Amino acid sequence: MATSSNRTLWKGAISFGLVHIPVALHSATSEEGIDFDWLDKRSMDPVGYKRINKKTGREVEKENIVKGIEYEDGKYVVLSQEEISAAYPKMTQTIEIETFVPDTDIPFVYLERPYFVVPINKGARSTPFYARRFARLGVLVSLAWLSRQSSISPFSCHPVLHWC
Repeated sequence: MATSSNRTLWKGAISFGLVHIPVALHSATSEEGIDFDWLDKRSMDPVGYKRINKKTGREVEKENIVKGIEYEDGKYVVLSQEEISAAYPKMTQTIEIETFVPDTDIPFVYLERPYFVVPINKGARSTPFYARRFARLGVLVSLAWLSRQSSISPFSCHPVLHWC
């Protein structure tokens, strides 16, 4: 069952045109991701935190440890550091808004994970002003790109206008 999290996942800003509002991103649910295992590259045996081969019990030198993802019991795909780094996008620390659309233009089947975007610092003072302006224009949803951790994702922001 999904649970709410109060931990800040990311700090950055919502940006569109000359507007820049500092925000924090909080997950509205919990989730799990890919977990890399340390492996002894000579035998492909899992290695513990203290660099101990879990099968033999012998210590493994740092240069003999590689990162891999288990795809079947005891079978791994090993990735180089260059392959892992190339897969991660550059962090921008910004939610880049591309356009604004009515909320009816986005079917709910395209919405994957809910987050709370909360204004922080000086952004908390300017947010009500912009929220009221967008509400008057009838614009309810912003479409944006979010660069966070290991991916760049399309992002839609559905504002809650309780402070207006």
